[in-house]
Amino acid sequence: MAMVCLTDFEEYAKEHLSKATWDYYAAGADECCTRDDNLLAYKRIRLRPRILRDVSVSDTRTTVQGTEISFPVGIAPTAFHCLAWHEGEVATARATEALNTCYITSTYSTCSVEEIVAAAPNGYRWFQLYVYRDRKLSEQIVHRVEGLGYKALVLTVDVPYTGKRRNDIRNQFKLPPHLKVKNFDGLYHMLSQQETAGPEEYGIPANTLDPSISWKDIHWLQSITRLPVIIKGILTKEDAELAVEHGVQGIIVSNHGGRQLDGGPASIDALSEIVDTVQGRIEVYVDGGIRTGSDVLKALALGAKCVFIGRPAVWGLAYKGEEGVREVLQILNDEFRLSMALSGCRNVAEINRNLIQFSKL
Repeated sequence: MAMVCLTDFEEYAKEHLSKATWDYYAAGADECCTRDDNLLAYKRIRLRPRILRDVSVSDTRTTVQGTEISFPVGIAPTAFHCLAWHEGEVATARATEALNTCYITSTYSTCSVEEIVAAAPNGYRWFQLYVYRDRKLSEQIVHRVEGLGYKALVLTVDVPYTGKRRNDIRNQFKLPPHLKVKNFDGLYHMLSQQETAGPEEYGIPANTLDPSISWKDIHWLQSITRLPVIIKGILTKEDAELAVEHGVQGIIVSNHGGRQLDGGPASIDALSEIVDTVQGRIEVYVDGGIRTGSDVLKALALGAKCVFIGRPAVWGLAYKGEEGVREVLQILNDEFRLSMALSGCRNVAEINRNLIQFSKL
């Protein structure tokens, strides 16, 4: 079957992955209202196309943190890629390298950061970080990825505790024995020795993330690395202002794919107030619910510098590994280019808020 759109990859993945694996990737918290609204929110936004603009030549290139990428879609940090495809994150890294875009590697990778860099040495990568109760563990990981040439740290701030994902509880989800969180090879004892450590949850001992993390820890993180710090998980203008005041280099507007707090806003609905607050002082990105090239266009029109996709990358892996992820990215690139042209935009700089209106429905 020809894969025409991202929904085709979703349907393939749902059919071919085990129920427990599908449920893990698809999971939202509680009643999944926020997860579902991430998708519906894009449908409430309408485009206002301009015509007769000579769109015979178009350019989808942009920059993130000063580095040029081929189009404004990157891969969001998602865990356990080896559940979907035997090569896991190595395949994802090769695909993003081939398309010259950004891949945010998850702490919870089933390939190590060293394996990922070896597989795609010229790829442009950021690393997503959690802060553990044992700060030395987080420090060691930061120094590793900095030494390996990762270009930014993406600090996830919306998981002081893990959201309640009902199907994972019903399925008693665990990583299969042949897989592990590879970035903790040789460090697992540091996690399990924490006095709060509980039984294994999502590949590592439960209760090892530090729920006391606060704004002062941004300064701690900046003190141990030269890498730019990007905060992932901001949904309000108040926290966006605090992020700027604390000297971070970017914000990813994100509700964790609806997997954490159910009942929060769709990411795209939170984007405008954050962009208006930041006023161009730092770059703002968004993830959650992007399924078409016109979704990318809408996010950029609302002020995002780049968008990141999570679940669609996993669907691509489930379909055909590296080739599947490449196809997912290529479809989004082609759809984005077409949506730009049909809206009268020749390049990313011409995309602005005049391009959109909100549906009256």
